This record gives sequence, structure tokens and C-alpha cells, in this order.
Amino acid sequence: MKRFLLICLFSFIAACGYQLEGGGYINKDVTRVAVKVLVNNTSETGADVIFTNALIREILQKTDTKVVDEATATAVIEGTIKSVTFAALSRASAESVIERGISATMDIQMVNKEGEEIWSAMNLSSTESYTTSQDTAADEGNKGTALEKIATRSAERIVSRMLSNF
Repeated sequence: MKRFLLICLFSFIAACGYQLEGGGYINKDVTRVAVKVLVNNTSETGADVIFTNALIREILQKTDTKVVDEATATAVIEGTIKSVTFAALSRASAESVIERGISATMDIQMVNKEGEEIWSAMNLSSTESYTTSQDTAADEGNKGTALEKIATRSAERIVSRMLSNF
């Protein structure tokens, strides 16, 4: 019993003062935000949904801001995926690519009900690499996973910048 109490006491003392980073509203005046589906100016089908969903997830997981419909929102987040590009990173031969790089660039902004800009980030870019495959389905899957990682990383950066009012 004495040992149990000591372990509990030590755990309590060791945990004092520590908390997870994050929380709070994405902006001091924004408690409810609408997130419009990002405009996709690329040939990458579905990138708009992938990036929008990643942004919504990040806001819900890391902030106290509620994601709501536009009619009840205090602000709206909107943006454009400007480019998704691919490059060969490594080759087995002149014709055979082993690894590709994928890059995405986007502009994003948050506006209030009057349409005035509260916050923005222009030319936000992120990259990821993926292994290619001779199997088309596997190759598309690897590319999709890389695009998801870029979207998640971009959403993390966006929300982090909003929280710090960067």
C-alpha cells in the first residue's frame, strides 16, 4: 500500500505543470468558422477535398473553434490549391523512376462576415516523396498517401500560424 501511494504521489508531482500544447481559438474573435471547399486549380482530381478535410480535422483536433456552416460562422476560411507538381527523385534507368516527389502550393485566407481579411498565407508549399510501382493501382495509392501527408502537414502549419497569429 505504501508503495502504491508513493507511485501515485510521484506521478502527480511529475505531471504537475505540464499540459498539451494547443487549444484556444484560431483567432481571438473567431469562435465558429466555416471552411469552404478549397478551389482546385490543378489537374489532381480530389485534391480540393483532401486538403479541405485535413484543414477541418486539424481545426477540430487542435483548437476550441467550432467548424459550422457559413450562416452561423463568425469567419470563413477559403483558399486555392494553386499547383500540384511531380518530379523524379531517383531512377533505376533513364526510363524507370523509383521515387517521385510531389509538391503542392496553396493560398489560404480567413475573412470575417463583412468579407474583410483577418488572416492569410500565400504560396504555402509542402513536399513529400513516394515510391513508384509498376502496378498502376499501387502507384496511385502511394501518390494518394503522399498527397494526404502534404495536406495534413499544410493544415498543421496553417492552424499553427493562425493560433500564434503569425
